Amino acid sequence: MSQLQLPHLGPTASAPFPPTNQALPRPNGLLAWGGGLEPERLLRAYRRGIFPWYSDGEPILWWTPNPRCVVYPNELHVSRRTRRRHHAGNHRITADRAFAAVIDGCAEPREPQGGTWITDELKHAFVALHDMGIAHSVEVWRDEALVGGIYGLAIGRVFFGESMFSRVTDASKLALTALCHQLEDWSFALLDCQVTNPHLLSLGAVEVPRHEFEAQLAAAVDAPGSPPGAWTGRFTPRVRW
Repeated sequence: MSQLQLPHLGPTASAPFPPTNQALPRPNGLLAWGGGLEPERLLRAYRRGIFPWYSDGEPILWWTPNPRCVVYPNELHVSRRTRRRHHAGNHRITADRAFAAVIDGCAEPREPQGGTWITDELKHAFVALHDMGIAHSVEVWRDEALVGGIYGLAIGRVFFGESMFSRVTDASKLALTALCHQLEDWSFALLDCQVTNPHLLSLGAVEVPRHEFEAQLAAAVDAPGSPPGAWTGRFTPRVRW
């Protein structure tokens, strides 16, 4: 880390993060390293658009990419195939009923990269935020089997998406679609997808320059968002097709 001249975060959870304009252009958005994953530190980070992303054996790395990948809930692209799967009625969608299991699903190694960036340390940190009513999951079930899902943090009117997974075709798309419909019902401003990839762009995600993303974030994270606490029983997205 010292060769990159990155700021080091100490053990105190209240220690400040560096200004985001100091993030490296390569690798894109790497801002700092070290520190811990205490709820206080994580919440301060996400409110500024900073998130942890690292692998086992590495120190905690903190990122703020430029540009930023976001989905505006009312602009999600839903394919005909996904609509057909929804109308087929052979699945069930819930929220906050299997949070840890959704993280485990997201942590399963995927081809071609193998491995996972969701460490045990990170999982425990998000479970703690879930227990606080801040982190949430959306689950897709086929009969009694969990076949897909998505999880992240809800702060104000921003949902910070962390990861999603599918064990059957399009299950993660069903979870994302239900989540976006519910976020729209709750007047959320945006869903942060962090890092751009072609799959997200095909679903309607767009790239936003960091300074614009941070301005949108500042206006939304202190606004009243979803009902406090678990979403179980409150997650009733209206289908929009």
